[in-house]
Amino acid sequence: MRIRDILRVKGESVVTVPPDTPVEGLVAELARHRIGAAVVSRDGTAVDGIVSERDVVRALAERGPAVLAEPVSTIQTTQVRTVTPDAQLEDVERLMTERRFRHVPVVVDGRLVGVVSIGDVVKNRIDELETERTTLADYITGERT
Repeated sequence: MRIRDILRVKGESVVTVPPDTPVEGLVAELARHRIGAAVVSRDGTAVDGIVSERDVVRALAERGPAVLAEPVSTIQTTQVRTVTPDAQLEDVERLMTERRFRHVPVVVDGRLVGVVSIGDVVKNRIDELETERTTLADYITGERT
């Protein structure tokens, strides 16, 4: 399976925030969209960074509540690993596991086209297992279609 298959199911909507967004504004966006990370982008299409709930928590622990007034550019990850829609899901799973990423932007020709989260990967795996279980159960009981 390829990343494009995941995006086809979940959609290509991506929440982005400009680098000068206060961390407090980022937190509000994450809560409003019920997501764990946002792509930092000056223009909504380029990936300038990524910032997650974990980044916020770490910054709060290090610098205290004053960090909420700082721009997200002060806490974002700037060296972002991205994938293309043609990437194999297994390769992205491995990348997320080895690098401890929970979100990976999907980019085509430098343009942001989606984000794949660990939740998307797990949902896909559960769906695959359920399909396999149903197929095997149907085979065993003779209810083949």
